[in-house]
Amino acid sequence: MPLRGKDHSALVKDSAPYFDSLEELDTWARVPSAKLGGVLQYHARSAQSDGLSSDNRGRLLVCHDYKGGYTESPSALSYTFNFWSACDTFVYFSHRRVTVPPPGWINAAHRQGVKILGTLIFEGSGEEDCLRLLVGHLPKSKTGPVIPSSFTLPLSAHYARLLADLAYQRGFDGYLLNLECPLRGGVEQTKALAAWNTLLQSELLRKVGAHAQTIWYDSVIVNGQLRWQDRLNSLNLPFFLSASSIFTNYTWPSHYPSLTAQYFLSLDPALRGEGDDADVRPSVPKSLRDIFVGVDVWGRGSHGGGGFGSYKAISHIDPEFLGLSVALFGQAWTWESEQDKSGWDWDQWWAYEQKLWVGPHKKDEAVVVPPAKLREGEPECPHGPFQPVASFFPRDPPPDPVDLALYTSFSPGVGRAWFVEGVNVLQTDDGWTDVDKQGSLGDMLWPRPLLAWEGDDRQDELPDVSPAISMADAWNGGSSVRLEISGRGSDAEDAFFRCVWIPVQSLSVSSQQLYEAILVYKEGSDPGVDLDIGISVKLLSASSDQSIEVQPSAISHTQLAGGWAKLSVEFKYAGSISTASAAIGLVVGFAAEDPTQPFEFSVNLGQLAVYPLRSLQNVSPHTPRVIWADFERDSSNPSGVLTWDTAVSFPTAAITITSPEDPLPAWTLDNSGRWLPTFLYFNIYAQSTSQYATPQPDGAVFIGTTGLSGDANRFFVDANCLPESTKGAEIVRFYVQGVTDRGQVLPWVQCAYVDVKW
Repeated sequence: MPLRGKDHSALVKDSAPYFDSLEELDTWARVPSAKLGGVLQYHARSAQSDGLSSDNRGRLLVCHDYKGGYTESPSALSYTFNFWSACDTFVYFSHRRVTVPPPGWINAAHRQGVKILGTLIFEGSGEEDCLRLLVGHLPKSKTGPVIPSSFTLPLSAHYARLLADLAYQRGFDGYLLNLECPLRGGVEQTKALAAWNTLLQSELLRKVGAHAQTIWYDSVIVNGQLRWQDRLNSLNLPFFLSASSIFTNYTWPSHYPSLTAQYFLSLDPALRGEGDDADVRPSVPKSLRDIFVGVDVWGRGSHGGGGFGSYKAISHIDPEFLGLSVALFGQAWTWESEQDKSGWDWDQWWAYEQKLWVGPHKKDEAVVVPPAKLREGEPECPHGPFQPVASFFPRDPPPDPVDLALYTSFSPGVGRAWFVEGVNVLQTDDGWTDVDKQGSLGDMLWPRPLLAWEGDDRQDELPDVSPAISMADAWNGGSSVRLEISGRGSDAEDAFFRCVWIPVQSLSVSSQQLYEAILVYKEGSDPGVDLDIGISVKLLSASSDQSIEVQPSAISHTQLAGGWAKLSVEFKYAGSISTASAAIGLVVGFAAEDPTQPFEFSVNLGQLAVYPLRSLQNVSPHTPRVIWADFERDSSNPSGVLTWDTAVSFPTAAITITSPEDPLPAWTLDNSGRWLPTFLYFNIYAQSTSQYATPQPDGAVFIGTTGLSGDANRFFVDANCLPESTKGAEIVRFYVQGVTDRGQVLPWVQCAYVDVKW
């Protein structure tokens, strides 16, 4: 997306986005499903060897229960999550039996190196299905044991296999296991359930990968009763040991987190996976950070009252020093609790959301925390002033661009318009939501970037930088980030030219690897201020043997249409440590006609891409292309499906070898296995034509982008949503235009069309 028109019901591929029963899951499994090709593979964030991240520090799980799930509208502005750098695991939650994260959410999480889980839930009338989970699929024919016996409840791996197959096929990373109904079979059933957990974990590790997770929600206990414990103890321990983690309920008193830590540390080391006894060792080794202590942002019995008081609960969990992790439930509270208030709009929500996660936009603004109601007999619990959620967790950069190219168009996954290379090709009344198009908003910009003077030891007061999302102007996608920069005048002798460093995005970089970074930006300034803007990359933790070498690329500065410009640099981390944390940002030099006067100017960030370069010289270049497009009509109406394929072309060149003994190859290819271009999405256009016409693509009308369904090289065309200019047309020509993972929009000469008789 986005897409013209309102009818989006047919956009999702003909495969269930979720399952309301295990029987529905069986029905899905009877028809083989190919792995979704439009979903990004998970790449782990690099383990930082420069000491900025700690394996002993607690992590953050975000459990997304937004209006029951699956309610984001592609033709309206909806809630999206944008603080991935603080998050380790994201759970897409709904009250369906099997919740499958939508492809866009999977891509948004994986782009940031975050694991994303579905949910397996049994509640209310779910007892029968909960029993079926263990015994497996039952045939409809008359069957039974040959000889009657007194065996206990049979345990089948059937649904463990199917759920792992589903996670592999859809591209997500595991499940939250939420059994909120009593188990009438008592210990016989709960013991089988714990054993089933190990089967699911094993199947996921084998089919999805070593990063796969199963997280047990604190609900039923070992005797089958539904009794939330709000902590880890002997009543839920077997379920924790048989899964990878536990997510405790959130109605705990303030001393429970420390009690949980004490209990965990009292366990036999073999139970935690530290011993050599394979008979009792858990399926996955355990640490304190595998205990996610629940915090409800809605405040339903949660210490601190939720909302802006959530920090009080997190301070008791103490991820940094106690080492427990946090499971934050219902973080879309910032949207749902405010959306019906008079005058509310997306911009107000974004300010509210920032305040919860990173703090207020204004430097000295105090955040009012409503008093929390104490439980009966609960003592007063003193807390300091408000702390934003992200302040409790390290900032983790996305995966190393060696593993996954970093690309962002600074989109929160929503917009009011759509831009292609600075041109507005779609304007909407109500906006759009497409989480697949979400990229980092610059994780070092919010609520304000930490500036430093560049190149000298100035004593002047640093400028103020105010970031904002601009949906009125963009390079590719729906928005840009606008930096408003202002400051006071200076009487210093050298104040006629000042230069400031503005960090934008954290990076993970590998030693001795050559990278290229490309930034598309637009500047705006008062007539009395001249700007000189460059890109730089700096280490976040430097020592004597560490440095980053930055130099301009072959074409380092290019003017683009609409006042935009492109900067590119090559850089290499030359330290001895294998991986390090860095920041990429702007070096902004500004010269004022009168440096004693206040100044202000702006910079719009439109697109940022960072990717590895091969150091091998004279590698044969290649050109990405869309080589063909096809259209398959729906038998019942004019709607149908566009499909296409991509390829590369190599330039022709004369062979220059001089003899069979020439040590130089006839050509040099990139043998890394990573050279084939990948595409972020495809822009789709439509145009009315006829059999005698020779239309030009510049006259085509944008109708949407790929990404909603998770299918690669596929776009559903709803005839009702085509532009008016195609109504009554003899032939409709569809154009498919690729956008690569480096942000390159393919020129028309590298694109394809298909003509469809209408």
